[in-house]
Amino acid sequence: MALNNNIAQTAVDFSGLAELRRSATVDQKDQETLKQVAGQFESMFVNMMLKSMRDASLADGIFDSSQSDMYQDMSDQQLAIDISAKGGLGLRDVILRQLGGQTDNKPSTNSDPSLGNMHTIRTRPALQSIENPALLQQIIQAKPAATPVVTESKNITFDSAESFVQQLLPMAKQAAERIGTSAKALLSQAALETGWGQHLIKNTDGSSSHNLFNIKADSRWQGESTATDTMEYRQGVAVSEKAKFRSYDSYQDSFNDYVDFLQTQPRYQNALKEASNPERFIEGLHKAGYATDPAYADKIKQIMNSSTVAQFSQQLKHS
Repeated sequence: MALNNNIAQTAVDFSGLAELRRSATVDQKDQETLKQVAGQFESMFVNMMLKSMRDASLADGIFDSSQSDMYQDMSDQQLAIDISAKGGLGLRDVILRQLGGQTDNKPSTNSDPSLGNMHTIRTRPALQSIENPALLQQIIQAKPAATPVVTESKNITFDSAESFVQQLLPMAKQAAERIGTSAKALLSQAALETGWGQHLIKNTDGSSSHNLFNIKADSRWQGESTATDTMEYRQGVAVSEKAKFRSYDSYQDSFNDYVDFLQTQPRYQNALKEASNPERFIEGLHKAGYATDPAYADKIKQIMNSSTVAQFSQQLKHS
């Protein structure tokens, strides 16, 4: 029985792996089945290499947690599968020949032997089974870890302040690392700017601008933008004005641009020098003119110390 080529192409596709095990057991000589088995072995090998590389780190990162380890393992599993599906390291063809199958590639006749081209490797004649039957059985019975599917940052929605913090936390950590400050500070600033994600600026078609920090689109901005009413303080008096704001494809893009925006603007350099102290960092941004609200820094610091953010202190304590 030939397997569908789309089977077992994701790290969380349990039905595909179950079908692979059944088909590999029923008809081990079927060409499509053998290709799938060989591909699975290669992806397992790549995943083992990635795991060994990560285990070789000298110490845990300051932002590491059981949750980040879970997502990292799932990401490595999917990366290994994708590498194998796109041709991988060339191991699949070698394994396929040892399983008695036929590869789609013809051996190269003009390759430089010193390069070790995978297609020029000499293998034994077709075998009834792989040389190590126990290894083949491991391939057939392999199961991925039960992990959730990661939602792309552009598809994230927020139904509460807790949801806002929890879903943006990984992106906030990455951005905070780049400028040497606290993820808690960035999340608190984004919470103030967007009302915990409930009042994000929308594009003219009603879609989200994903602009978490309400960065305006001046003449230096070359990307998409959208215009909306905004409240500004002029000589201490709140006035409504129309302004253009930057629009992004995802929340990840918003975090990335926020970091670039601060690092490339001379007026924020003093604030960045205080990045290791989150409260001074926020005060520095306010002093440099990030917002005209006289209470801007105090409001962000109040959010930083709120119970909504504090409940995630275990993940944020090293931020």
